[in-house]
Amino acid sequence: MKEPFLPQAVIARKRDGEVLEKADIEQFVTALTQDRLSDAQVGAFAMAVFLKSMTTEECAALTLAMRDSGAVLEWDRDRLSGPIIDKHSTGGVGDCVSLMLAPMLAGCGAHVPMISGRGLGHTGGTLDKLSSIPGYDTEPETDRFRNVVEKIGCAIIGQTSQLAPADRRLYAVRDATATVESIPLITSSILSKKLAAGLEALVMDVKTGNGAVTADPALARRLAESIVSVAGRAGLNTVAVITDMSQPLAPAIGNALEIGETVAYLTGVRRDPRLHEVVMTLGQELLLASSVVKDAKDGRRLLDTALDSGEAAERFEKMVAALGGPADLLTSFPRCLPTAPVVCAVDADEPGMIVSMDTRALGQTVVELGGGRTHPTDVIDPAVGIDHCARIGDTVDRGSVLCRVHARTQADAEHASQRVRAAFAVGTQPVQHAPLVREVLREI
Repeated sequence: MKEPFLPQAVIARKRDGEVLEKADIEQFVTALTQDRLSDAQVGAFAMAVFLKSMTTEECAALTLAMRDSGAVLEWDRDRLSGPIIDKHSTGGVGDCVSLMLAPMLAGCGAHVPMISGRGLGHTGGTLDKLSSIPGYDTEPETDRFRNVVEKIGCAIIGQTSQLAPADRRLYAVRDATATVESIPLITSSILSKKLAAGLEALVMDVKTGNGAVTADPALARRLAESIVSVAGRAGLNTVAVITDMSQPLAPAIGNALEIGETVAYLTGVRRDPRLHEVVMTLGQELLLASSVVKDAKDGRRLLDTALDSGEAAERFEKMVAALGGPADLLTSFPRCLPTAPVVCAVDADEPGMIVSMDTRALGQTVVELGGGRTHPTDVIDPAVGIDHCARIGDTVDRGSVLCRVHARTQADAEHASQRVRAAFAVGTQPVQHAPLVREVLREI
């Protein structure tokens, strides 16, 4: 006679540091999906994993069980001309790489079904940025999503109710129980959704530095190792790239502002060197992992061609139009994107060199302006933010512009300006730059 499933028994075994059986994990996820667990039980499980961690095998079992808790997309290879690939970031400030890289990869012949998320805390969310485009549908029906990926090569949408529903329930409880930073839970959350999208290769951008969720470099590396190992066991070829987030990646922070930065990048009007290097590194690694190219240099050349020919910009515009946005975004974005009524420059108080900045504080300032959320139900103001951000190593004079604040009111702008000015450290000592790309990890 089969013993009844007791969630408290699974929780107790993990609490005591035992290695859970695959069947234990599968039954727990099934109960989670079927709403047979209380929030207390889910939270206790998350805390037990947070405190006692998981082996790679346990994490792989959790990942696959959460993948199988909902639909898994299947693609008709006869309708696709290239591999099914994707990129994901652990989150940062001014990180608009996904918006640029997806159409670039499509321009290289790949298909990118990108399942993205909304911002929470000081980091921005790709979906919030796209939602600043009038009419853009971040939650299309599956058939529409599939059609856009097949015909245009890329589509960036949010997680649907059908994809990895167990993850949605578990994540909500993790956020409320201070267990978000658990490496096994982060790994399974990311990979369950990516595996549900039917990918053949994935590149992970794992951020570290004071603006990252995993600020500690050692923690970032552990996360990168976990993702690569677990993905390999789940049959998904994955490369992890550890990149620096000690300053905003793009010189713009805020939803509509980052869409403007994306258009400028894709059309060649402006390409920030730091942002460009991360985009190209992630892209070449993914093209290599998916066998589109035989070496990284070929990957970079292919990405350059997609950019310089205008193919990537055209793919982005077509994706936006196919998902409900304006058909002429590349030319109409200055008038169709929302703008803040108050824009003010933040000046340096003293001459010298920018030696560091509190990137987390810059991101949090945008949240306080209304450009992010502290609670999942918060309504975002897409127009506010910060742009024209100076870089570490820049020389400034008294009165030089450190950045510009975009705000709803003059009072908001003045308060934000004070916080932003304090986030920039100006000194006289030479700056030792942290490497932008710290390490690339591949499955051995």
